[in-house]
Amino acid sequence: MSARTLTELFFDAVERYADHAAAFRYKAAGAWRDVTHREAAARVQALSLGLRELGIVAGEKVAILAETRLEWALTDYACLCARATDVPIYATLPANQVEYILRDAGAAAVACSTAAQVEKIRAVRGGLPSLRHVIVFDATGGARGGGGGGAGVVTLAELEARGRVAAAKYPRFKEEALGVRPDDLATLIYTSGTTGQPKGVMLTHDNICSNVRGSVETLRVSEDDSCLALLPLSHILERMVDYYFFHVGVTINYAESVDAFAQNLQEIRPTVVAAVPRVYEKVYARVLENAMTGSAAKRRIFQWAKRVGERWAAHRLAGVAVPLGLKLTHAIADRLVFSKLRARTGGRIKLFVSGGAPLSAEIGRFFYSAGLPVIEGYGLTETSPVLTLNPLQRPKFGTVGKPIPGVQVKIAADGEILAKGANIMQGYYNKPAETRDVMDAEGWFHTGDIGELDADGYLKITDRKKDLLKTAGGKYIAPQPIENTVRLNKFVASAVVLGDQRKFPIILVVPNFAQLERWAKERNLTYASPAELVRLADVQAKMEREVMGGLRDLAKFEMPKKVILIERDFTIESGELTPSLKVKRRQVEKNYKDLIDRVYVEAGSTAATVEG
Repeated sequence: MSARTLTELFFDAVERYADHAAAFRYKAAGAWRDVTHREAAARVQALSLGLRELGIVAGEKVAILAETRLEWALTDYACLCARATDVPIYATLPANQVEYILRDAGAAAVACSTAAQVEKIRAVRGGLPSLRHVIVFDATGGARGGGGGGAGVVTLAELEARGRVAAAKYPRFKEEALGVRPDDLATLIYTSGTTGQPKGVMLTHDNICSNVRGSVETLRVSEDDSCLALLPLSHILERMVDYYFFHVGVTINYAESVDAFAQNLQEIRPTVVAAVPRVYEKVYARVLENAMTGSAAKRRIFQWAKRVGERWAAHRLAGVAVPLGLKLTHAIADRLVFSKLRARTGGRIKLFVSGGAPLSAEIGRFFYSAGLPVIEGYGLTETSPVLTLNPLQRPKFGTVGKPIPGVQVKIAADGEILAKGANIMQGYYNKPAETRDVMDAEGWFHTGDIGELDADGYLKITDRKKDLLKTAGGKYIAPQPIENTVRLNKFVASAVVLGDQRKFPIILVVPNFAQLERWAKERNLTYASPAELVRLADVQAKMEREVMGGLRDLAKFEMPKKVILIERDFTIESGELTPSLKVKRRQVEKNYKDLIDRVYVEAGSTAATVEG
């Protein structure tokens, strides 16, 4: 691959795969529909010219406020071909946060998916003097018209039609689209940020193309492969993955929604899927639940198969020949247990890709033993995003793999992971001081993550630098590994360890209420609400046993001294989660300050505490 701009990557793929069955697939009116590379190119040209007809010029910002879907990708490529900079915005963000991003970026236009997203724009339109145009994907999305503040709402179909009519005015469309320079700004992505206001990460065409090049060399997929796209395109991981798949000819199938993901897996039967660890955690929890709630014989078979799989995986991962007896035993375990799991994923998966947060090594090994390798990587928005990937032939679970070609990684004296390469951002938009905070004089980007490189060059992440807790006794605690372990328990939905500058750590736990209510029903416990349920002494004792039971290997100072049950999960709306579903530890601590302070006043007690 020699492309250094995303428009070059796009047009190269259109020519190379002109006779390929489909570039994209999406579901409409109950049926999956194909979009060929030529059809995609024609629509991108029309949309790009439509933007130019609206008066969008090179360098202007066009925001995309939408869920992952075909129109997102087409609008993205249209912006790139118009030499505009697109600004992705999570569809889950409330209007005030959307307003902040649009105003900070100085967006001239915003493309919305639905009427609900258009309403967000209408609500804040008065505070956005630079916003001239509102575009909506759905035909009924702009039904009210007007748009507020003098800006009308144009549908994507109307924009496309306008571009087709104007095509004769732009005879050099392709040449002009390819005239973009590698160091031109391709996208401005606002980091969700676990602290403070989001910052606009400036990524150039070459930043992202270099990442595609490095990923292609590390992880080989081809035009015979098919993926199911689930993650938000507002996130750089899904964005880069989609560029990579388009470049190598993989058919990109857009999942209808997170809720329809399991059904779409059966319909599409993809060979590759990229997802965040929470998806794999849920699948693993469901597998365990199905096995444990079955007959005694079913439970025994599952536990036996799991042990066999672990022994088989240990040999394979160590590069040691699997003994014949173990091969035969694993084949039986595969037929009785693992094949059923593969069937639920469509039966054709070659590999899963995991990123965005740490994946439990236990889950990684289980999927591997089931013939469903999960390749974990690591990166940030600022790094376009991939820094490291586990090699498919020799993954090391519990690590995030080795640096991909073109990327350098080293560990600073304080344990922070530093990175350098063509994929590192230009900087934070209009924030030179914040840029200097993370980019040193030698060009090393300071990730804010703490980690270590093993003897084979594999990187292990231990925690976020800002998340490290320091107890009043001076001991440092990395909360993420503790939280990841606790979340493996089927009775736990979310967990947050707190305790900075305190005598001891505590853990806030959101129960998995589906599991907990089933358990409570079996014991004839009476309650009228989740709040009443978590106040019951039997429930508090049960949850403390479940949480603490998985933490026996912790050092004494790391062990949470209190398990605090809370009655609702963390949400984006409450400010406790970022749009990419990372926990904002400081906001959780702020929201539950009274409860936490009360717990520490009762220092010395180890009984489970609940919100009262």
